[in-house]
Amino acid sequence: MSDAVLSDPDVSEAQARPDATLSAPEQVARILVARGQCDARSVERARRAAEDRAMPGAAVRVDVVLLQLGLVSERGLAEAYAELLGVPVATPERYPVDEPLLAERLLPRFLRDVRALPIALSDGRLTVALADPLDPFAPGAIAAATGFSVVPEVAVPIELEAAFERLYAAPGGEGPDAHEDDAAPLEEDAERLKDLASEAPVIRLVNQIVFRAVETRASDIHIEPFEDRLRVRYRYDGVLHEVDSPPARLIPAIVSRIKIMARLDIAERRLPQDGRIKLAVRGQEIDFRVSTIPSLHGETVVLRVLDRTAVVFDYGRLGLAPAVVSRINEMLELPNGIVLVTGPTGSGKTTTLYTGLLTLNAVTRKVVTVEDPIEYQLRGINQIQVKPQIGLNFAALLRSILRQDPDVIMVGEIRDLETAQIAVQAALTGHLVLSTLHTNSAAAAITRLRDMGVEDYLITAVLRGVLAQRLVRRLCDHCKIETEAAPELVERFGLDRRTAKRPITLFHPTGCVHCRQTGYRGRQAIAEFLRPDDAINSLVFARTDHQAIERAGVEGGMTTMFEAGLEAALAGTTTIEEVTRSIRASEG
Repeated sequence: MSDAVLSDPDVSEAQARPDATLSAPEQVARILVARGQCDARSVERARRAAEDRAMPGAAVRVDVVLLQLGLVSERGLAEAYAELLGVPVATPERYPVDEPLLAERLLPRFLRDVRALPIALSDGRLTVALADPLDPFAPGAIAAATGFSVVPEVAVPIELEAAFERLYAAPGGEGPDAHEDDAAPLEEDAERLKDLASEAPVIRLVNQIVFRAVETRASDIHIEPFEDRLRVRYRYDGVLHEVDSPPARLIPAIVSRIKIMARLDIAERRLPQDGRIKLAVRGQEIDFRVSTIPSLHGETVVLRVLDRTAVVFDYGRLGLAPAVVSRINEMLELPNGIVLVTGPTGSGKTTTLYTGLLTLNAVTRKVVTVEDPIEYQLRGINQIQVKPQIGLNFAALLRSILRQDPDVIMVGEIRDLETAQIAVQAALTGHLVLSTLHTNSAAAAITRLRDMGVEDYLITAVLRGVLAQRLVRRLCDHCKIETEAAPELVERFGLDRRTAKRPITLFHPTGCVHCRQTGYRGRQAIAEFLRPDDAINSLVFARTDHQAIERAGVEGGMTTMFEAGLEAALAGTTTIEEVTRSIRASEG
């Protein structure tokens, strides 16, 4: 009866509570369902897989299979173990920093095999972090070897692995893989690389790196080889943070494993390659965009995490001001013309364009995109991937698309005169064209088109609006603090003219567990929208610079990005320091 309840996808949280009559793995599965870490269908799928893998006399546990299939996160499973057993989850601060405990009694290879690590010793009681606390062998063997009674805590596997590498991978020490000859050069042939990448520890390590990035909501994973180490960094809210890295000897194996997952040529290490990986993480299908580039000590790998569930295509959630959103919507309702979104790489241009496309997506419109690469798949929209290696570039695709009579065309980026000319032609013949440019301001987009070679009269004829934006980090709502603004800041930025509130206050970051001690959590867009009018068109014909065009835009009612950022800081969603870093740094 209990199995039937668990396999019902509509099982209630109350029904999914642990049952003492069930085995410990099945109780863990019920806790996972109750906590929302996975659903009943996922548990049933894992149970069937466990039955298929079972051998006579050797059962396979459903909790282990859930993790192997990516249907539950490592941390989620660890928290379920902790709830079942009534013990805490070991935090990273609990692990020894410089040297392992009882190294003379417990060999690193044994600890690695049983996935356990002593973390504290007090009053004859040895606290041990266990990746699998349901296995009684590890605590029993450790107690027998040390003579201390063992107090278990639950380890998150990737944190346990990082502690192992830090404590046992020192030069000359007996590390977990000390049997390997570190000085021996690895054979750099394809078959050897395949063998290295297919070893279980390498597969587990790469999965841990990737899963941890998804669990902690990193946007990118940077894997960078150096002479003496492999550096792994995650990008959170636009800022890179280094994490505990694997030993340098694993560089070829880790890079090859990622290339195999992305279906890249592992034997080609002289040229850049691009690919994609699709994995099930936390029960969700996650895409990763993979880029490899040769460097001095190996190949540098960057994985962009494309988690559709973590991206919100909504102007309000993106943080755009209501006045800017109103102008964007006005432009998108026009039957023809060009609307541009500008900003540096990583400023959220594509997300803004996707949001606009989804508002235009209707049965009565044909919407086509030309992208390099396609980041997110949009239901109901025809998306086309550029392939320069076979001559399928933006310009060639645009020519062909025009023959299919679309209503709206999105061009991933206008990079050259040929693409710009075809986009102008499409706008002149009754199409609405959306695209991006790399410029620092909305006004600079006009001079950028001119520099490409687009005639002034064509710019004024087709350009309907330019949105320039940046992403700034949001203050964490759990730990931000409000203080009175310093008089110097008030005078420097004219804050007294921007708010009637007295005294003028600003919020500042402090750091807590919700924001990884950074004080910031998530990002929001700050933007300016330039709508060409007669005055601006006159300046275009006069071939003035972008500063003159921007001044005319401000006189016509445009709020600059910096002013929008100051308003966000006064509203308490970000800081003046963050606004200055994001806007002034990119303009410099």
